[in-house]
Amino acid sequence: MKPIIFCTPMVQAILEGRKTQTRRVIKPQPDAGLMPNKYAAPYKPGDILWVRETWKPDYHDEDGYCYKADGDREMYPNNLLHWRPSIHMPRAAARIFLRVTDVRAERVQDISAEDAHSEGIACIHDEISECAAFAALWDEINAKRDGGRYAWERNPWVWAYTFERIAKEEAERA
Repeated sequence: MKPIIFCTPMVQAILEGRKTQTRRVIKPQPDAGLMPNKYAAPYKPGDILWVRETWKPDYHDEDGYCYKADGDREMYPNNLLHWRPSIHMPRAAARIFLRVTDVRAERVQDISAEDAHSEGIACIHDEISECAAFAALWDEINAKRDGGRYAWERNPWVWAYTFERIAKEEAERA
């Protein structure tokens, strides 16, 4: 089982069943014009992933956790505890498990409207708008990384992963 990080809006999209794909930058980027054939994807079909998300301990339950994707609806004392970054989420706090069903290498700008929708982009009616919405989300997450190397306009190579959500019990049996 391997961890994968998602921001809060994408965790919400997974929980709502709207997100079944994610794109991750291929590192290092292949030389210009070359397909990334010599690269091995970090995740392969059949791999089970546990989602790291923004979290905090549950003030009311010694062994429990609260998740930012659920909103900050807890009782007042729990609001005294600060949200912790997803990168620091322990495996024991995981509540979302995914099985990778497909992986392919592509340029980020090759995304289709259907794939943008599978990325959890809210339903917008025409293809240009869905892809543009994905491009904006991509840049929000990636444009400043590594000196702008992964910005939409640079059209980096990415791993496009398709996944399905599975129950914790199924993940633990795998």
